[in-house]
Amino acid sequence: MSDKTEGKTPEQGRRAFLKGALAAGTATTVAAVVVGGGAPVQEAEAAAAPGASAGPKGYQESEHVRDYYRTARL
Repeated sequence: MSDKTEGKTPEQGRRAFLKGALAAGTATTVAAVVVGGGAPVQEAEAAAAPGASAGPKGYQESEHVRDYYRTARL
């Protein structure tokens, strides 16, 4: 008997499946960007713009943060 089997080995089958899944995911993403035209990103930026000038960005130590630090001390 021969040790070789006909057709693809299980490892080759898995690789082919993963390549196909990657190609399908990439095609779906490209299609969504082309069809959508990037409108959700523009809407999100427009919605964030008025709130951006309302106050400082970044870390702010507020009362509840100070309470957490106080209770988390060992």
